[in-house]
Amino acid sequence: MSLQKLMTNYANYNVWVNQQFVNWLSAKSDELLNQEVPSSYSSIAKTLLHIWETEEYWYSVIAETTFERNENVNLSTKEIFEGLLQSSTKLAERIKSLSEEQLFKEIKIENPWFQCELPLSEYLLQVVNHGTYHRGQIVTIGRNIGITDASNTDYNFYNVVKNQ
Repeated sequence: MSLQKLMTNYANYNVWVNQQFVNWLSAKSDELLNQEVPSSYSSIAKTLLHIWETEEYWYSVIAETTFERNENVNLSTKEIFEGLLQSSTKLAERIKSLSEEQLFKEIKIENPWFQCELPLSEYLLQVVNHGTYHRGQIVTIGRNIGITDASNTDYNFYNVVKNQ
C-alpha cells in the first residue's frame, strides 16, 4: 500500500469517526452536551470544539497556510457539529489531493509551544490521533453523565465496515 493511499484512508477515517460522534451526540440534549464535568475540557461540547479548533490548526500546517484562530464562543452544538465535519472533510480532500512526494515533504513548525520539522504525513497522524484521544475523553464524560450508548469507532472497525 502506498503512503498516499494509507494517508487518504486515515483522513477518511477521521471524517467517518467524527460523523459517528455527531450522529451519536445529535440525539442528546444540549443540557447533557454542555453539562460541566471534571476533565481537560469541562463538557462534551467544549471537547468537540477543541477537536475542531485543533484540526483547523493542523490543517493550516498541512496546507501551509496561515492559521487564523476563530473566536468560536457561544456556538450551538449544531454549529460545532457542522464545523467539525466541514473541517474533517476539508482535511480529507486536501490529503487525497497530495502526491507521495508531497506527503514526505518536511514542514517546519515554530510556535511558542514547540518547534519541529517533520514530514507532512506525520502531521496528519498527529491530528487524527489528537482527535482520537479527545473522543475517548468524550466517551468517558458521557459515561459519567449517563450517556452509555457510544458505538465502536476504532480504526480497525472502520476498515472492516468500509470493506463490507
